[in-house]
Order: sequence, then C-alpha cells, then structure tokens
Amino acid sequence: MYNSKPHQEHDLQRLQQQMRETRLAVLVTHGEQGLLASHIPVLIDTGEGEYGTVYGHLARANRQWQELQQGSEALLVFAGADAYVSPSFYPSKAATHKVVPTWNYLAVHAYGSAEVIEDSAALLDIVSRLTDRHEQGRDTPWQVSDAPSDYIEGMLRAIVGFRLPITRIQGARKLSQNRSAEDVAGVRNGLASSSDPQDNQLAAQMRPL
Repeated sequence: MYNSKPHQEHDLQRLQQQMRETRLAVLVTHGEQGLLASHIPVLIDTGEGEYGTVYGHLARANRQWQELQQGSEALLVFAGADAYVSPSFYPSKAATHKVVPTWNYLAVHAYGSAEVIEDSAALLDIVSRLTDRHEQGRDTPWQVSDAPSDYIEGMLRAIVGFRLPITRIQGARKLSQNRSAEDVAGVRNGLASSSDPQDNQLAAQMRPL
C-alpha cells in the first residue's frame, strides 16, 4: 500500500494488536481466477514465526482456497477505525485557508503464502478457537461441542482451512502526524466531540500536545 513516511507504523506489537482487534479481515489473492477477495474472521498466533501466523477458513464452495493451494502470495487486510477530517478542525484554516479535507485511518497489510488445511482435526481446532475467541465474555458462551458431533463433521467437510505465516507486514497509522501540534489538537478535539464511535477511537490514539 502507499504509505507516506510520517504515517508508517513499524512497531510489530502494535501491528499485531491491530490485527487482533480487527474482527473481520479481507483475504486477497491473484491467480488463474483473477483477483479474488473474501471477508473472513481469522486467528493471529503472534508467537509463531517472525511476524506471526494467521489461521482461518473458507467455504469449500469458495474457489479462492484453490488459489491458496497454488502457493502464490496472498494479502490479508486488517482495516481499523477511520474518520473524515474536516478542514474546519484546523486552527491554521483561519490564518491561511490553505487546507483541504483528508481521511485518518489505521490499517495493516500482511503478506504470505498459505498452507491449505483439510484435516478434520486441524479444522476443528481452528473453528473451535475462533468460536471461543468471539464467544468469550458472553453470559453463556456457545461451544462447538454443544452441537451434535455428526452435524459438526458435516460442516467441517464444507470448509477448507489455511495457515499463513506472515513474511512481510506493512502498517499505517494516519493520525495527522504531518500537521502542526495545534492542528493535531484541533483534529483530536473535533473527532472526540463527534457522535461517531470510530471518530472517538481515532481521537483517543492521537498524540497529546
């Protein structure tokens, strides 16, 4: 992705945290079927490999898994909060009027070649871990074992899993770092006063004066 120097994020722990916090990633491949993209929940094992390893699954009817099987590089996009930045947020607007709208956002791009998983035990482990992750905190968490075993076996036959060790990673934290401290404060205050939760999330991450 294009990412100007002030907005580049290189802190691996922060990048991995952003990946964990993104509930739905976008898997992008390019092969014989052209460009394909799927929106899927994934697991991040930060202790496996230099940058971490991603686990997930696709419907067997989704032919994108065949592109993964070919071994070509895939891209996983983890999009975080984003917000429109109005020129009216900048104190410098009153002095120069040389301002235009922009967009602040958080994003991580992770690349690697995937290993396709069809073993039922390994697939069960992936879907169980995904379920446990998203059921945690509920009063009565649902577990995969709550469903009849023969039903789960049939569902597992309908999916294909993957394991993707990350070989390179890019991060963007576009939070008005290229503006003056006064303009940064203006953007932070403008987003903090918004009724949009994503605006508030970005405001909380902007540097103080």
